[in-house]
Amino acid sequence: MQEKLINGIQQIGVGVDDAEKAFEWYGTLLGADICVFDDANIATYMAPYMGGQPHKKRAIFALNLQGGSGFELWQYLDRTPAFPQEAPRLGDYGIFAAKTKSRNIEQSFNRLKSKDVRIISETVTAPNGQKHFYIQDPWNNILQIHESDDWFQRGKLDVGGVFGCIIGVSDIDASQRLYSDILGYSEVIYDETGVFDDLKPLPNGSGKFRRVLLTHKNNRTGGFSRMLRSSCIELMQAVDGFAPVKMFANRYWGDIGFIHLCFDIHNMKYLVQECADAGFPFSVKSSDAFDMGDTNGGWGYLEDPDGTLIEFVETHKVPLIKKFKLVIDMTKRDPRKPLPNWLIKALSFKRVKF
Repeated sequence: MQEKLINGIQQIGVGVDDAEKAFEWYGTLLGADICVFDDANIATYMAPYMGGQPHKKRAIFALNLQGGSGFELWQYLDRTPAFPQEAPRLGDYGIFAAKTKSRNIEQSFNRLKSKDVRIISETVTAPNGQKHFYIQDPWNNILQIHESDDWFQRGKLDVGGVFGCIIGVSDIDASQRLYSDILGYSEVIYDETGVFDDLKPLPNGSGKFRRVLLTHKNNRTGGFSRMLRSSCIELMQAVDGFAPVKMFANRYWGDIGFIHLCFDIHNMKYLVQECADAGFPFSVKSSDAFDMGDTNGGWGYLEDPDGTLIEFVETHKVPLIKKFKLVIDMTKRDPRKPLPNWLIKALSFKRVKF
């Protein structure tokens, strides 16, 4: 196959100071209670973004099986991760918020409020008429809880997985060369400039912005596409004289905050060349068969025009039940063909009870 496939957003990286505590928070409150992997290998390839040195770490991939992407909860084990000197503001460069789906926005709001989650807005309405509200996790990361009718299966909780994020950029048109042309988010849901009521509760949210919400025209294909579902990216550009900064300026990758956006892909070799030809060379690339906890595959990173890290993972093997040696071997499948629903649902054997 002589082309790359973008199968969907696999996960968003979240830098925390306690991965186990974070897993319990995301698992209990946001339903991300499937432990896809729990990896304690030394991080070596990312040394250029970690002060030039390998570091000990723990990374837990937490997934909500109702549909959507997961959270990679990433913790340094040999240093104290740094919080930003100032809280990220809307318009700063980097991933500002993760978009997480809800099947009943008022129910989600009331439940999370009753659990003493930090709610930072009432229910508000986006330019396309969809309702959402904003919360913060214990590490001050902002999540947009957003109504959705796109699900893999129905579960007990009113929220599902990640289906996108808000990214601060300096030039939306330049950023679209990556997000639209290469990653396939070429469908514009809205492109508006102004002061927006739904942004006002956010830090710097009363400023003037150009905001563009992008999605993909066609349904994603690939093994896990039925679970990952559709996704969107909202690019946010300050246009009122606000002076943005990089959210990870003077800090390491893996410090507190949203550290990367990760895509599940096929044909890494082709993608690497396509990105290089378009002016987005990979800055980090693993071996083709890299162990990530119990899973195996290859991965790499590039930077968007403002330095935000985008990760790509080509998954080869995902163990489901070690005891019975049940493993999903993606290398022996048609890369366009979705896995059967029963096989994806078998990930429930990796559910953790808190």
